[in-house]
Amino acid sequence: MIPKSRERGVENIMGKYINKIKKKYEETKDYSLLVYLILRFLVILCMILQIVRGDWNNAFLCLLSLLLFTIPTFIEDTLKITLPTVLETIIYLFIFSTEILGEINNFYGTIPYWDTILHTLNGFLAAGIGFSLVDLLNKNSKRINLSPIFVAIVAFCFSMTIGVLWEFFEYGVDSLFYKDMQKDRIVTSISSVTLNENHENKPVTIKDIKSTQIITPKGTTTIEGGYLDIGINDTMKDLLVNFIGAVCFSAIGYLHIKNRDKYKFASNFIPTKSK
Repeated sequence: MIPKSRERGVENIMGKYINKIKKKYEETKDYSLLVYLILRFLVILCMILQIVRGDWNNAFLCLLSLLLFTIPTFIEDTLKITLPTVLETIIYLFIFSTEILGEINNFYGTIPYWDTILHTLNGFLAAGIGFSLVDLLNKNSKRINLSPIFVAIVAFCFSMTIGVLWEFFEYGVDSLFYKDMQKDRIVTSISSVTLNENHENKPVTIKDIKSTQIITPKGTTTIEGGYLDIGINDTMKDLLVNFIGAVCFSAIGYLHIKNRDKYKFASNFIPTKSK
């Protein structure tokens, strides 16, 4: 039995939390908050369903999503930075699309280019965040006056760094926990110096591979249709589309600095200093 005093304490905390959310929405009419509440409700439902099914791995992903949803608020309160409504909404949708739709509902496997779209968007958003870090410094310091092209390059480099670190994370998870974050792909040709019988540094190319066999003490597994690439193609594709997203935003950011009134729409993706 839970003491009534403790029950009242939990109810009071929940009541204050709900009232705070209602007050914030009434004051700002911020639709990102409405998106947050809807997605949070869906994630909680999904988590309950996974617990009922006994799928604790997916239940953990739901819990992780709920924690990730708190990042925008944490950034705003801790760093005194205001996230534009459009950016904040996209962040919530991005988290939901990767964890709930992508991982739990297997959109990565059932919907073509789902992973590609998200990595491109990640490159775009990360460039926006990197851009804002330098732009805030540029606008709020009397001693620093960086050129627009420099700010754009920093934004691009920041985005690519985030993309590379994420690929490191995927590789680490796959290597340590035998997952498949770096998605496998069937290829029909390979080129490798390992296959050179004379041990020379000259690659041997094999084309039109029909099938391959993996032999282990437990038996033989046949891969039909070609050779199994275990991640390099997926990693390079992810970095390429991250590059495209980063270039797109860096170009937009450059134009935004040159003419903030004409390219005002870029401000929807650039955090600003709280007043």
